[in-house]
Amino acid sequence: KAAAWKKGKVVSDTGGRAVAGGPGGGGRVRRCGAGRWRVGGGGLRAGASVRGRAGRAVAGECAGAGPGGGGRRAGASVRGRAGGPAAGAERWTRDAGGMTIRSPAARDLAALAALLADETRAAFCLALLDGRAWTAGELARHARVAPSTASGHLGRLVAGGLLAEERQGRHRYVRLADARAARLVEGLLAHTGPEAAAPPRTLREAGARGAMARGRTCYDHLAGRLGTAIADAMTARGLLEREAGFALSGSGLRWFAGLGVELAAGGRRPLARGCLDWTERRPHLAGVAGAALCRHALDSGWCVRIGTERAVKVTAEGERALGDLLGIAPAALR
Repeated sequence: KAAAWKKGKVVSDTGGRAVAGGPGGGGRVRRCGAGRWRVGGGGLRAGASVRGRAGRAVAGECAGAGPGGGGRRAGASVRGRAGGPAAGAERWTRDAGGMTIRSPAARDLAALAALLADETRAAFCLALLDGRAWTAGELARHARVAPSTASGHLGRLVAGGLLAEERQGRHRYVRLADARAARLVEGLLAHTGPEAAAPPRTLREAGARGAMARGRTCYDHLAGRLGTAIADAMTARGLLEREAGFALSGSGLRWFAGLGVELAAGGRRPLARGCLDWTERRPHLAGVAGAALCRHALDSGWCVRIGTERAVKVTAEGERALGDLLGIAPAALR
């Protein structure tokens, strides 16, 4: 192979990979483990093409190949026969010769989108927006798939960082990894809009949709008409400021303290944040304050969970409390 080397010519090993060398080291091509070859000198020169039979290419694959160990010079082309960039070349965004290489950010974004591009995995994530941990069997029944199918999908979601796994005895529980994952799912859902949904096929389905629109949990805070009514009432009473995003006023902080609700500020999560409601198309209260208020409403019996999804219903006690505290009319909560 060394004898056959000439400037601009490809030298490939038996594995279908290729390296190119050049003058400056005598054009010597040496074997360097695992059946690969390395160049003793100049590495790739401008215009040299390196191709592999399987659509992959190597430029300075072994340490010390070419200048600085990289074996790649300005203008060098690294290609595979499949027409794409070489494997491992993603760490460059653009070389000195103007060649564009795919960035790691593009690859990671495509991988994340692929996680939610399956209807079963999307159904799992939507169910987990209720903020609770579910077993694999519960999610399988919810999505109407076999347990083995659910296990494979859950493994991908956990590996992709959207879900977190917890084991308790023989049971395996999964939940959304964190509030960021919940915001991602809810934000994508808001882009679809309620008008994109197909008409309900049964009275039961229509009732479930109506209940979700009236009130539901969005991961760990209240959403639907209930959530937006609370946010609007807090704004009207000066508890919530919305000029530049959501922020609790001094009165708002005292209002929470009066309820006996402690707001654990100081972490990475904002104290108050607006979250676009996918049915109302307006923001409701999220963040530390939104989660604390939702938890207080459920613990105090103002709201109860209904059905098998995320829907919540305001109780008679909740109607009285929200009317006294925020001036919300009972009709707006039904």
